[in-house]
Amino acid sequence: MACRFIALLGLFVASATGVADSSSTNAPRDLFLGESFYYAEQGLYFDGISRLDAELQQYHRVDERQLDPLHIHANYAEFSVGDFELSYRMHRKAGRAIQAVLEGNVSQDIRNEAAYRLARIYYEKGEKVSALHTIDRIEGEVPAHIRHDERLLRAQIYTVNGRFTEAVDILEKLEKVDGYEGFAGYNLGVALILQGEEGKGLAQLDKAGQIKVDDDDEPALAIRDKANLTLGYRLLKNEKAGSAAQYLDRVRLEGPFSNKALLGAGWSNVARQKFDRALVPWSILFKRNSTNKAVQESLLGVPYAYANLELHGRAAVLYGSALDAFGAELGRLKDSVASIRSGNFLKVMVREEIKLDSNWLIRLRELPETPETYYLMDLMASNDFQALLKNYLDLEDMRQRLVAWQGHLDAYEDMIALRRNYYEPLLPGIDERFRVLDSKIRLRMEQRQSLDDRLQRLLVAPRPELLATADERMAQESLDSIAANYAGSDSASAVEARRRIARLRGVLAWNIHTDYDRRLTEAFEHLRELDDDVARLESIYASYVRTRQAATQSYQGYENRISLSRNNIRQASLKVDRLMNGVGHMLETMAIKELEQRQRRLEQYRVQARFAMAESYDRAVKAQQSQAHDSGGEEESSP
Repeated sequence: MACRFIALLGLFVASATGVADSSSTNAPRDLFLGESFYYAEQGLYFDGISRLDAELQQYHRVDERQLDPLHIHANYAEFSVGDFELSYRMHRKAGRAIQAVLEGNVSQDIRNEAAYRLARIYYEKGEKVSALHTIDRIEGEVPAHIRHDERLLRAQIYTVNGRFTEAVDILEKLEKVDGYEGFAGYNLGVALILQGEEGKGLAQLDKAGQIKVDDDDEPALAIRDKANLTLGYRLLKNEKAGSAAQYLDRVRLEGPFSNKALLGAGWSNVARQKFDRALVPWSILFKRNSTNKAVQESLLGVPYAYANLELHGRAAVLYGSALDAFGAELGRLKDSVASIRSGNFLKVMVREEIKLDSNWLIRLRELPETPETYYLMDLMASNDFQALLKNYLDLEDMRQRLVAWQGHLDAYEDMIALRRNYYEPLLPGIDERFRVLDSKIRLRMEQRQSLDDRLQRLLVAPRPELLATADERMAQESLDSIAANYAGSDSASAVEARRRIARLRGVLAWNIHTDYDRRLTEAFEHLRELDDDVARLESIYASYVRTRQAATQSYQGYENRISLSRNNIRQASLKVDRLMNGVGHMLETMAIKELEQRQRRLEQYRVQARFAMAESYDRAVKAQQSQAHDSGGEEESSP
């Protein structure tokens, strides 16, 4: 499955870089680039970045880069590093990487995509002027997979920079694109309102709040709810409570904006003195999670509505229930603050079970008895808090990686020690045997060279006697020995013997001289055969040398590198610990500050509830007394 994914990814990368055509189906694919995308698609951006960085570093050190499969996708790989870093929230480094691509010698579509990514970085960081300058650098055709996203981002950047007319023109066209109706419509309504065209803006929000979307399209449903919520509260602010109610009623009862919509629906009815109708949305909100601000406000709103309906007894009871709820909530807030101050908040953040799936934030609420995370869902509404929390979790992941790498170095040292203990006792004996064999090899090589030199000289100055066979040399020596026996005699037998000896020598000389060419040819052929044996011998020699070097290199020369790596890991660990302490302190401070604000608000609610309860009890008692007095007066007046 992974191989199939990488193969498909190779085709995608090729098409993205403009090289995937009919003639490039057999073009080489870089598997390391595919591997980095494989990790990135799973959200493991650190692994994707590290692998792609390593691949690019190797690529830049290659002399003939055209032989590296990565050269086909080099520009896209450079861009992808910045994209991965952006996804990993390394905005500063990602910005530099994408800026380098933007100013490099790359195709226009890659340059446009880099400009889009960089503009998005600036927009997310709130640097609206830099975002504007960057988005304006896009020229020509925009890649199809980001074309509509680029238009939406451009309109948002124009809006925050006050260029409302241009933003409106873009959004009006984008609103007609499938899948972008809600997002473009909502942003169009906001731009029109900021432009001063209140009526058109509200009408546009009304339109965005009625778009038809699939029930499983959560982002589109959320933007539709947000449009209705924004429109409703805008009308409430303009004291048009009657018109606001219908838009707030459009918001789903189960959604991210439902609590605030129910609260606003109740207040819109209160503004029209329709307290009985205000009870309908507030009664639904009343039963929801008491940590939500809208729910807490409804705890006061419901008895307030009953009080205005002259049901003071019911109002007094509900005010009492609100006091109990506020007291319990204040107790949880106190426990949460104490738990956070004791460091439990950060410990829970790094628990392994919350990382089992992508819904880790929801899983935090399922952990048993964790007051330090009881309000985390509401705290996450803050983008700053959310970014800090993700950074803290990434730092914790990095810390664990550094600990694991430290353990890997220990394992490497153990492996090296095992190799040393195995090889060092064996090498001296092997080296001694090798030295004996090496001396023999050198002797044979000298002998072979001597033979070669002699044969080369025979080509220039022929000496047939040097190619005599062993039998011929033995025969020559026998003849010499016999001739010596007859050297001093003049007898007829001695003369006949010397004549016969001379004749035999002539036969030997004839054979040696007439067969010289064949023998010389055979000598060269045998020398060539000897060369094959010498080559095999040299190969064995080289193999031994390589094996010997590999054996020693498997445990020698690693001390400095491991020591340097260990020191780098130690320095990185200190830096990570320092950053974690800083980010953790900021998280705790933000959480405590938020919880303390909740405490102050709940204290105010509790004071209001006490006075309202006392007033409701007083009015209820007076109502009962008045009712009793009226019924007593009727009895006295009866005959």
